[in-house]
Amino acid sequence: MTVGVVDYQAGNLRSVETALHHLGAEYLLSSDPDRLLRTDRLIFPGDGHAGAAMTVLNSTGLGEAIHAFFASGRPIFGICLGCQIVLEGSEETESPCLGIVPGRARLFPFAKARAGTASRKGARATSTAAAEPTADRQMARPNGPAAAHVEGGGSPALKVPHMGWNEVHPLRSDPLFEGIPDNASFYFVHSYYTEPDAEYRLCTTDYGISFASGLRRENLWAVQFHPEKSGEHGLRMVSNFLNIAP
Repeated sequence: MTVGVVDYQAGNLRSVETALHHLGAEYLLSSDPDRLLRTDRLIFPGDGHAGAAMTVLNSTGLGEAIHAFFASGRPIFGICLGCQIVLEGSEETESPCLGIVPGRARLFPFAKARAGTASRKGARATSTAAAEPTADRQMARPNGPAAAHVEGGGSPALKVPHMGWNEVHPLRSDPLFEGIPDNASFYFVHSYYTEPDAEYRLCTTDYGISFASGLRRENLWAVQFHPEKSGEHGLRMVSNFLNIAP
């Protein structure tokens, strides 16, 4: 069995390769659609900007190859950005995404509120303030490091991107979670979250809001977190994917 790993210039490949090597899996890292279509299952990882990723997928034929792989019934596993762009669209880009799963990726609402506050403050800023970058201006960037507060008062500051360990709550039994305790923690790094149609939600995570941290449609699984960076439970999840029957 050969696992295809899609290389579409979106990063996060080395950690996936390390996990597959640790598990003793035979894999092919490639940007060649024809070679990937000859593999037995596909991992679709990625970090970065949804619009830039879709530009590469559309210009190289990799997007069509992923659609064809899905249509063949062979297992596909999307990770992080690969979880977002299997949806119909993303607030990060005006370009359509792959559209395999109904739904959209959205920016955390408290990041939007913080960005709006930054804009209002910017309009009133003095020339001295304009000369120095502020935390509010950093938050206006989707991946800025500044803290954003949940509306309603009294809540702890939540940063965007959502970065670090957080619990994942499966919504139903699924082979991807076999042998993994309920509410196990996985490693996240993201500013946008997936909002698929309800029937495709596989698991949820709480970060200011409850969002779908994993989804499934037929032979496609996708998770917002990084199983390949999540220790024992993450490696078990990758192993589970490798053993899912086509």
